[in-house]
Amino acid sequence: MIRLSSPISNHDINNLKSGDKVLITGTIYTARDQAHIRLLNEKNLPFPIEGSIIYYVGPTPKKEGFAIGASGPTSSYRMDEMAVPLMEKGLKIMIGKGDRSEEFRHEMMKNNAVYLIATGGAGALLSSRIKSSKLIAYEDLGAEAIYQLEVEDFPCFVAYDVHGHNLFKDRL
Repeated sequence: MIRLSSPISNHDINNLKSGDKVLITGTIYTARDQAHIRLLNEKNLPFPIEGSIIYYVGPTPKKEGFAIGASGPTSSYRMDEMAVPLMEKGLKIMIGKGDRSEEFRHEMMKNNAVYLIATGGAGALLSSRIKSSKLIAYEDLGAEAIYQLEVEDFPCFVAYDVHGHNLFKDRL
């Protein structure tokens, strides 16, 4: 088990290997399709991108006593092309579910970033690891707005590492 705290360094990234279980503590940001489109057109991003983590999630409305509603990962392949310019600016970790394109994997390795997967279907469990949630951009997008999340021991697995390994294809 590897514990990571944000912001993420190149040293952190280089030590991760496909299949590693990771627990993240600190700040992560939410962003899906529509938020990515807007981020690509921003001169000044609404959060510090260097060393950042983006979680591909569209949380449900929060319930009384919770920081956020169910927060399971969404399919990530839709963000493949849009993630590249963000990695070039310093994005280090993307969290979602499912396999991604070969082109994305090459860009990820080139930019010293990694892709983690969270367990699909476990949105209520994952939301219990989110300690606070704050809307920071694109309120009009509803569930696809960008939120700043403070997480504690948020569980993920390394799907793609910078060494070229792929959890979906390699035998570990």
